[in-house]
Amino acid sequence: MKVSVVRHILEANERIAEQNRALFQENRIFVINLMSSPGAGKTSLLERTIDALKEEIRMAVIEGDIQSSRDAERVAEKGVPAVQINTGGACHLDGNMIRDTFGEFDFTELDLLVVENVGNLVCPAEFKVGEDSKVMILSVAEGDDKPSKYPLMFHESKVLLINKIDLLPYVDCSVEKIRRDSLKINPGLIIFEVSCKTGEGLNPWYDWLRREVKVKKGNV
Repeated sequence: MKVSVVRHILEANERIAEQNRALFQENRIFVINLMSSPGAGKTSLLERTIDALKEEIRMAVIEGDIQSSRDAERVAEKGVPAVQINTGGACHLDGNMIRDTFGEFDFTELDLLVVENVGNLVCPAEFKVGEDSKVMILSVAEGDDKPSKYPLMFHESKVLLINKIDLLPYVDCSVEKIRRDSLKINPGLIIFEVSCKTGEGLNPWYDWLRREVKVKKGNV
């Protein structure tokens, strides 16, 4: 019974996510589902990305957290539309939660929508929201064993950002091991090594976003 219930929940979410995707496609909006464990640097990455690209890419953010609106406030301070979803305990965002925010946006004025998911390395990987790409962040402070412990997250993601590389001299973490183990799970995974604190390595990430937005708009 439990397996059947879970399957029905996932199937129902899949239908709503496809409806979301159709709306995004109609408006040619590139959509990212941004995932990580708590504290890996999702909001810091967003702040850096907004500063770098907001003059050339029209973007908006949906923030997911169990409680509080601090992350949405941080993003809004950067001058882009931001909506907060408080899940009240749920460990992930789903298609229906995303659909409930649609009245807050003018989709005709957007090129890029980033969904910052709840901090969790398990559930967000299972639930689609209508995104084009799942993007995950792993900080070196979390250790290099995460691909083997949470393989679904790495399997489902298109991009992995290894963040906080400025801390490598102070933590016991092998970036090469993360790369090797991640690519065993997902050979097509795109990997960027970055520091959202110093800005190191972020330009290739910005270039990837630029290309994906152009492709979605049909400009390539």
